[in-house]
Amino acid sequence: MKAIASVAALDDFGRVRLSKSFFMREFLHSEVASFHGIPNIPDDPDLAIAVGRRLCEELLEPLQASFGKVVIRSAFRSVAVNGYCSEQQRAGRKGYGCGSNESNFAGHIWDRRDRNGRIGATACIVIPWFADRYAEGADWRGLAWWIHDHLPYSALCFFPKLAAFNITWSESPVRRIDSYVDPKGCLTKPGMDNHGGSHAEWYQGFPALA
Repeated sequence: MKAIASVAALDDFGRVRLSKSFFMREFLHSEVASFHGIPNIPDDPDLAIAVGRRLCEELLEPLQASFGKVVIRSAFRSVAVNGYCSEQQRAGRKGYGCGSNESNFAGHIWDRRDRNGRIGATACIVIPWFADRYAEGADWRGLAWWIHDHLPYSALCFFPKLAAFNITWSESPVRRIDSYVDPKGCLTKPGMDNHGGSHAEWYQGFPALA
């Protein structure tokens, strides 16, 4: 696909179907982009499509088939949007939660390879099925361990509001889980004693993988 240089081209890009249930347009919304008028458009549409398809097909579709609707909170960020957001974050302004551009390459910035040349994509999502249970006191680690045991994710990071979490697909998965919800920090990563084996005791009553 050529560089997006017109409304018509952006309209066509938004219509690209990434998987059975998801279209590119769902992943382009950004509050920072909307509020500040910064285009949230990839420089490399083909790479964004390629990694978006892997994210959707391998992670989001199985989640939606198993738990019901998956809500996209934040996903693709252009270099310009993430860069502006990161600047505001460093200045201490509230409402801006972006890391540096380099740290988000092959993450929220889908159309850039990371420093090691790897491709990847991140989306921040909410699963209403679990958000309702979380509001009633369910432990976020139940969902984290379910994903760890069932899906080929690269990284997860959980947040307090609605049990939203970042989920990353990468061609070289890291298999690490972090959280800003108590207990905060790293739940697991390769080399930790809890990384292998089954964690089914954490997610009793959860749906089976569909």
